[in-house]
Amino acid sequence: MKRNSLLLATALLIGMTGCKNTPVQNEAWISNALDAASYQLKSTAEELSGTSKFPRSIHSGYDVNFLDTQLQRENKAYIDSLHPNPEALQLGQKRLCGIADWTSGFFPGSLWYAYELTGDEELKKRAIEYTNILNPIRELKGTHDVGFMMNCSYGNALRLAPNDTIKAVLVETADNLCARFNPEIGCIRSWDFGAWNFPVIIDNMMNLDLLFNVYKLTGDEKYKNVAVKHAQTTMKNHFRPDYTSYHVVSYNNDGSVEIKQTHQGKNAESAWSRGQAWGVYGYTSCYRETRDTAFLQEAVHIADMIMERVKTDDLIPYWDYNAPDIPDALRDASAAAINCSGLLELSQYVSEEQAKKYYKAAEKMLQTLSSPAYTAEEGTN
Repeated sequence: MKRNSLLLATALLIGMTGCKNTPVQNEAWISNALDAASYQLKSTAEELSGTSKFPRSIHSGYDVNFLDTQLQRENKAYIDSLHPNPEALQLGQKRLCGIADWTSGFFPGSLWYAYELTGDEELKKRAIEYTNILNPIRELKGTHDVGFMMNCSYGNALRLAPNDTIKAVLVETADNLCARFNPEIGCIRSWDFGAWNFPVIIDNMMNLDLLFNVYKLTGDEKYKNVAVKHAQTTMKNHFRPDYTSYHVVSYNNDGSVEIKQTHQGKNAESAWSRGQAWGVYGYTSCYRETRDTAFLQEAVHIADMIMERVKTDDLIPYWDYNAPDIPDALRDASAAAINCSGLLELSQYVSEEQAKKYYKAAEKMLQTLSSPAYTAEEGTN
């Protein structure tokens, strides 16, 4: 079985902390998972200290021809996250990134979450160290991903180790994100590259938490209004009747839709599993912040679709729900972890019957992600 090689800590802790007010249960598999995550986080933090680099994934060899057959679209010039097969010495080693990479906030975020769950002061020290490295991102204007980058890092720092400097960082970042909002279109622009006129990707739902948090910090409703309008426009145009979503929707200047397609899924009409996960997490968080039942209903519809479409025994989805070559298609551990977080939190807002269904599914996914099938023993990777 082919598996995604994302770091355990990022995948596991996203799911474990999705249910913010629920204490961690004292069960053996949870303790083992936290021990493994803490070990990886601390060892990686020590290894990279002073480099201003962050762990992104693990270098692994793959059959490029097989991966190419998974993408059933005319233009295959761009394959997200794939690079030439690494040198033999790189296999099994960490693939690193700089602060401008869209994933840079995940490592400090995972350090903060692990500190929150364990009380380990070494994790707090490292979380502060790696959060501070991201300070220049407050000035970044060329991407929507600043929510990923700064809310995971500085947003969690504000919760767990507040000081007088953090608010200004988050406000400046949120202002730059709001500057990408077009009121005629009703969305925040995602990318500044490509042939699209105004591309918006489903991933952008994950950056709205930053705006909601800065609204609560400042009392200025412009942040909340931008987040709500973006979510409403996305809900109107990104989703099909079965509540699967397109990856990319590009708009004309008058707000009409230019094109609906994918950049990372199998093809334009497929259901890229990580994109569906962004949806259930994003609309759950929008309901949390607004109590607008339209957002809750959307989250429930997406959650039910995901649970219907995940057919694997361990509930870890294939990289695309319409992937060819199932059961040999690649799994996506990151999509599973995001699903966990969305389902755990969503279980707090629905009927008792729905809550049990979502919670049970999320727990099984977490148990799978923290099992030997998806994690490496200490010191082996």
